[in-house]
Amino acid sequence: MIKVIKDWLHCYFSDPQAVFIAILLVASFTILMTMNEMLAPVLASLVIAYLLDGVIEKMHLWHIPRSLAVFLVYSTFITLLMFIVVVLLPLVSYQLTQLIQELPSMVARGHQLLHDLPEKYEIISAEQVEGIINSIRIKVDQIARIILSYSLASIPAVITLLVYSILVPLLVFFFLKDKDKIIKWFVAFLPKEHTVAKNVWFEMDAQMGNYIRGKVYEVFIVGTFSYFPFAYMDLNYASLLAVLVGLSVIIPYVGAVVVTFPVFLVAYFQWGIGSDFFWVMGMYGIIQGLDGNVLVPLLFSEAVNLHPVAIIVAVLVFGGIWGFWGVFFAIPLATLVKALLSAWPRSPIPIKEEVNTQPPQKVAEQN
Repeated sequence: MIKVIKDWLHCYFSDPQAVFIAILLVASFTILMTMNEMLAPVLASLVIAYLLDGVIEKMHLWHIPRSLAVFLVYSTFITLLMFIVVVLLPLVSYQLTQLIQELPSMVARGHQLLHDLPEKYEIISAEQVEGIINSIRIKVDQIARIILSYSLASIPAVITLLVYSILVPLLVFFFLKDKDKIIKWFVAFLPKEHTVAKNVWFEMDAQMGNYIRGKVYEVFIVGTFSYFPFAYMDLNYASLLAVLVGLSVIIPYVGAVVVTFPVFLVAYFQWGIGSDFFWVMGMYGIIQGLDGNVLVPLLFSEAVNLHPVAIIVAVLVFGGIWGFWGVFFAIPLATLVKALLSAWPRSPIPIKEEVNTQPPQKVAEQN
């Protein structure tokens, strides 16, 4: 057993670059696990700056000076941020409050529909209906308690939001403006020979950049094109539902299924089973179909090929560790693991030559 472990360590950690990468990964993971709340504004700013830098680099290829490109992109970012904070967030918050206030009446109507089932259909008994109603009542009470706890803790959340609204744009500006200085400072701490780390970064930069920017574009496009038919049909909570539909694309496979339920329930309780209900659900189905069959192939043409099982496992693992950001970066992090496993320097395990155990007389006869 000791020999097996020794051979494994020799295979994967005999190269100094492999040891350096292992130390860097362990140190990064430890910092993120122990200081993630304190460094949250810095991490969020890094992500935003990374997204914006891709646009700046493309503008630089069009012979636009970097300083001018930084100014234009950063100004657009601040404008969009102001729109989200001043217009979108209050509107979504107001509609969410309305939905919570209407939730008891929606639950009461749902109870009445369930009570009518035994009279119309004989496949379910009154006792089963009562059990379903009790389960729904318990879940609604749990949701109400959770919402109440969040409302009681709203003051610290507002203070945190104010701090983020000042720190994050400021950090994003300096990350974009002094990108070269920051990279040179960081590279100065690396060993002179860091070819493997550089190769892994180049591979991840192309793949992660394509994925993250594509995912941001997908959220914006799907959310925007969901709002217009919802608003045209005068669907209640159109802005809130459009935001939910847009954010649902962050979680592969699961998000689209989960967000279908609120769209279905709101449309059903507003119109019942009628032409308006089918129009809304039909347009929602068209948007989901175009997203999966047209938009995703266009935006993620260079995305890495990961098995669906690997994607789901990555979402569960990284989402459990880092919450929303873990879910958002689940696929890039899984890609990082795949790239590391592929590029990890390793030495071949020495294979001992077979020892000839035949007697000398038998060897002489064979010769």
